[in-house]
Amino acid sequence: MTSQTTQPSPLISFDDFMKVDIRVGTIVAAEPFPEARKPAIKLRIDFGADIGVKKSSAQITSYYQTESLIGRQVAAVINFPPRQIGKFMSEVLTLGFPDATGEVVLIGPSLKVPDGGRLF
Repeated sequence: MTSQTTQPSPLISFDDFMKVDIRVGTIVAAEPFPEARKPAIKLRIDFGADIGVKKSSAQITSYYQTESLIGRQVAAVINFPPRQIGKFMSEVLTLGFPDATGEVVLIGPSLKVPDGGRLF
């Protein structure tokens, strides 16, 4: 993740915002992804009974180790089409913000919430 925009995006309608389905889930598995072009970690994220466990490739190796991610709640876009990354199919986009150097810092709730909850 290298692009940082300083200007806000154009205005959108609330209906446009609602098209992006951002949910919270709990990381249940994490493993290194050495085959990725950029350093990444393969995640399995549980979004609850209605959505299930989904896979994601996340470029989060600067601040996170695989073992420290288990049990952490994160936010992810769940309604983008799956994306092939090497031999791995990423099903959701795990969300984060760039730090001052452009490294990804994961976002998630500050308190435990039910998996599958939708951002509003």
